[in-house]
Amino acid sequence: MSKIETPRPIRGTQDMYGEQADRFHHVVQTFDRVRRLYGFHRIEVPVFESTAVFSRSLGETTDVVSKEMYSFEDRGGESLTLRPEFTAGIARAYLTEGWQQFAPMKIATHGPLFRYERPQKGRFRQFHQLDAEVIGAPEPAADIELLCFADQLLRELGVADGVTLQLNTLGDTETRDAWRTALVAHFTQHKGDLSAESQDRLIKNPLRILDSKEAQDRPIADSAPDIDAFMSLEAGKFFETVTKGLDAAGVQWTRMARLVRGLDYYRHTAFEFVTDRLGAQGTVLGGGRYDGLIEALGGSHTPAVGWAAGIERLAMLIDAPAVATLDVAIVPMGEAAERAAFGLLADVRRAGLRSEMGWRGNMKKRMQRAAAAGARFVVILGDEELAQGVAMVKDMATGEQHAVAMDVLVDAVSIR
Repeated sequence: MSKIETPRPIRGTQDMYGEQADRFHHVVQTFDRVRRLYGFHRIEVPVFESTAVFSRSLGETTDVVSKEMYSFEDRGGESLTLRPEFTAGIARAYLTEGWQQFAPMKIATHGPLFRYERPQKGRFRQFHQLDAEVIGAPEPAADIELLCFADQLLRELGVADGVTLQLNTLGDTETRDAWRTALVAHFTQHKGDLSAESQDRLIKNPLRILDSKEAQDRPIADSAPDIDAFMSLEAGKFFETVTKGLDAAGVQWTRMARLVRGLDYYRHTAFEFVTDRLGAQGTVLGGGRYDGLIEALGGSHTPAVGWAAGIERLAMLIDAPAVATLDVAIVPMGEAAERAAFGLLADVRRAGLRSEMGWRGNMKKRMQRAAAAGARFVVILGDEELAQGVAMVKDMATGEQHAVAMDVLVDAVSIR
């Protein structure tokens, strides 16, 4: 009989165990704790949606829609897509679930996303993001709230010192339209010197030329007109309110006038938290205000702002979480003791103590494993102890060992 070959994992996916999994879940747990401090409610949205949800929100000409989405036809003939980002699905849910009644909504979620792109350090085809949104709030206070949330998250993860908040404004509709017209005129004048990709973007998405990585594009992009020359009074005041709010909250920021979002529904604040500790792909958290998205999906005008952060990328930046230690290790010797130990183990765990039972090996090896696990107490249970209604409790910090009656044992090992 030929040996069955074990299937390989799909390229761009990952299995996690040990420290890698601990880092991942530390990021999620910290996010969950901080979002509660800020009053953001947890939501869940489907992993797949109608393809139209993403093609309308992200734009047919974007790389995500044209090259990177995992789309398929189901058995009913409907085109479905594994979500490549959160915001479009959240906007769809806002409309179809009647969440307008709860506006303004402060909401947060996290989970897997899917994009078919070249895997690289910290970037996968199935990846995971944290996501926070404020929907139905036109006030700059919503932008400030989200940026403070992001800043505190990075601080509590211990990575804020190596990360810089880059901030820009895309202005209101009047500002953005005037700036876009000026950019198109500037890039058209230099069209022959642009890269092929930027020439294509000039037609489909001209703002994206500003963040081109092609060397031949940089002199042209760097000499392009700044948005400030076209800023309306209202848009300027909005951005000033955001920056002053950040200053008051102690959130440091740097103006990055070339930071853009190519899609037409983005307005006002755009931002990225960046680091040089992850190589060329340095953004760990990014977002902005998308006042026109829900309209693009068929809803009424609904201002909104949000951000997303890669869990894997944050997990690479944080220090390794402290290894969880045991409160109690239970070491039974003999079949009768092992049966009794299951009841004792359940009682200890119900009391909120982290505990394990060592059921393999001789006494010496079991005690060694308990010590290696950092157990505060070891409870030793044998036939003689069972007959007397007691267990031997060893304090691993002092080395002291004494008999404790079974009916008060949980209290005896509950000392923190």
